[in-house]
Order: sequence, then C-alpha cells, then structure tokens
Amino acid sequence: MSTLRLRAFTFAVAAIGAMFFWVLNLPLPFLFGPMAACLIAALSGARFAGFGEITAGARTILGVAVGTSITPEVAAQLPGMAGSIALMPLYIFVIALIGVPFFHKVCKFDPVTSYYAAMPGGLQDMILFGEEAGGNARILSLIHATRVLVIVSVAPIMLISVYGVSLSNPIGQPASELPVQEMVIMAVAAIVGWKGGERIGLFGASILGPMIVSAALTMGGVLHSRPPQEAIWTAQFFIGVVIGVYYVGVTMRELRSVVLSGLAFMVVLAVLAAGFAEIATRLGLAPAMEAFLAFAPGGQAEMTVLAIVVGADLGFVIAHHLTRIVLVILGAPIAARLLKPKASG
Repeated sequence: MSTLRLRAFTFAVAAIGAMFFWVLNLPLPFLFGPMAACLIAALSGARFAGFGEITAGARTILGVAVGTSITPEVAAQLPGMAGSIALMPLYIFVIALIGVPFFHKVCKFDPVTSYYAAMPGGLQDMILFGEEAGGNARILSLIHATRVLVIVSVAPIMLISVYGVSLSNPIGQPASELPVQEMVIMAVAAIVGWKGGERIGLFGASILGPMIVSAALTMGGVLHSRPPQEAIWTAQFFIGVVIGVYYVGVTMRELRSVVLSGLAFMVVLAVLAAGFAEIATRLGLAPAMEAFLAFAPGGQAEMTVLAIVVGADLGFVIAHHLTRIVLVILGAPIAARLLKPKASG
C-alpha cells in the first residue's frame, strides 16, 4: 500500500476514534479518541503511516499556545519558580540511578539502550539520540511510547480524582470570535519560529521556536489571545495519532518483554514524580496541581495539552518540562561517550 493510502487509512481510523469519543462525551475526544483507535488497530495488526511535517506543523500550535500565555504578569512570576526548578536536576539523577540499572540488569538491554530508555526526555528526541549512540531504536520507541501513553491516560484520572478539577476548561475561543489579523500573526509566528528554529539547530524547534516568537509578540502587546480552539483540537488529534502509531508491528514477544518493562518502570517514575511533587508542595514552592503536572514525566506536547484543559499555570508547568528536557538532552552526548565503549567492549 502506498504511503498516501496508508496515511488516508490512518487519518480515517483516528477520525473514527475522535467521533466515537465525541459522541459518547468522553474526556479529551480529539486526543484520546485517535490515540485509542490507532493503538487498538495497531495491536490488531493494522499498518499505519505517520504524517511527517503535518504532525510537526500541528505541534507549532501548542508552541504558540504556550507563548501567548507568557504575558508580562506571568514573566514577573518566573523568579519565584527557581526553587522548584532547582529540584529538576536531582529528579533526573534519581531516575537515572534507578532506571539505568533496571533496564540493564533486570531487562537485559545493552547499556546505551538502557540509558536512553530510562531518561524522561521527549519521545522522538530519546529515540533519535539513542539510535545515533548505538541503542536499539525499536526498544526505545516502545518504551517511550508506553511512558507517554500511560502518562496521558492516567494523569487526567489523577487530576479529576485527586485535585478535583474538570477537563472542560475552555482551551481557546472559537475561530469565529478571534480577530482575523491576530490569527494570521499567530500562523506567521508558528511558521517563522518553527523553520527559523530548525535553521539554527534549536532542539524541539516545532514547539520552542513558535513559543519564543509568540511570547515576544505577546510581551510586546501584539498578540492578546491563544490560538483558536479548532487549532488546538487539531494539535491534539495528531499527537494522539503519533502515540498510537508507535505500536505498529508490535509482536507478542515485544509486548511481554519490552512493553511490560516500560509499564514496570512507569510505576517507578510515578512514585518518583509524586514524591518530588509532594516535596515542592510541602516546601511551598508550587501549588499541588501545578507541581503534579510539572514533575509528571510525559512529553512536552502532551503535558501542554493537559495544562491547558485543566486551566493550570501554563508558564509554570512548561518551564519545568523545558528544564527537564534541556537537562536530558545536554546529558545525551556525555552519556553516549561514556556508554558506547562499554557497549562495544
């Protein structure tokens, strides 16, 4: 089957999932619907194809959503986040201290794969860096897809049951209620930030580039609102598809070994995340819900969506996730040098 037909089939399955969740009034239909439909179909043996640049383009919407949330009032609060952000290096160190031996000694992965499987970075970043360092890309794909899948599935339940919030917070105004000129500026900010970020080698350019440009425009008084809700629904849709598609071609052997290993490690991550969130809250460094979202080891895009739908302090949550991802990525070349000789020896 051609790539175009596979993409059309993927889109159709995801759309059916979104409609199913929408009709049943289930939470986050444009995220969970495509994710569930693609996951079930993938585990049933269906073949899918990703959407490439379209998915990256959809992520720019979330970058603009974060950037337009960084108002002068939010910027003034940034120094107050220093205490909880300072916990992030220790958080990552403890994860590595437990995770790397777990994957290497218990799961019998090679040292490079073990390191990149343990690190809570971006899903695509960890697969890319791990493969370049000589790790097993298939194992990394399944481990990190499982991590993100579990976080995206469990975090909303925790937010509702523990923190008493709803997932019905308005994610943005309808496009019909926003000035056309602002939406045009947002689109330009998204494209310029994305492609400009790629040109200078910015990691996570599809989110960080648009975030930086739109934040500057917001601070300068040019932008005054988030992207329309239809745009954010679109971003959710493609994020859901990506998570489900990572399970294409999974075998029973991989389910028993790799995916179960990922699920077991998620228990460890959940305990560590809850522990550090509790420390931040007890020390008065963060409100409870924001601390939970800030230390939850999900992907940046997925946690942005959750922060938006529950009405959390978006600047606070994203500042912590950016710190985590930057620290993990900066440590990747060092880890590659330290681990690769051992793996080849």
